[in-house]
Amino acid sequence: MNRDTHVFDDAHTASLRGWRRVWRHTTLRPVAYLTVVPDADSTIEGLIAAVPGDDWIALDERERAYDRVHAAHQITHGLPHEPQIAVYTIPDGRHGIPSETYPVLLSYIDVVVQGYLREFGEDGAERFFNTTSGWDAPVMDDRAAPVYPRHRTLKPDEQDFVDDRLRALSVRIIDPA
Repeated sequence: MNRDTHVFDDAHTASLRGWRRVWRHTTLRPVAYLTVVPDADSTIEGLIAAVPGDDWIALDERERAYDRVHAAHQITHGLPHEPQIAVYTIPDGRHGIPSETYPVLLSYIDVVVQGYLREFGEDGAERFFNTTSGWDAPVMDDRAAPVYPRHRTLKPDEQDFVDDRLRALSVRIIDPA
């Protein structure tokens, strides 16, 4: 979601019908990550981009904890053509619930929310929080020593925005292990 964390040059805002974001853990990763799950009543926003060199195999490797699902028929975007579009999801049966052993990383939340603030403004970032499930998961405060490999430093107002929303959701913040 954050243009500073990838090399997809031609990214565009889009919305995806029929899916909802959720925090999940998979044995392929030591922490919880965002994924999407089917939800007929939900629409989420994000970015779409052409896969560099049309190398879906490399993208599948980067997203190896997820399954790639064709989603072009569920995407609304402003492009003049109909690109190949997929969404990556951790399917049922291959995930666990985030825990203190497998927490959500605050540095990961920061990167995602920074992207939403830049692309969709505060209203869009609010929609991110409202259309994401699993905020009962523990969040490890790793800002001082980020664990997320594509972390970014937030401006003070961005950090305040994230912290305020997490407090409003009564998210449990835990110290790094």
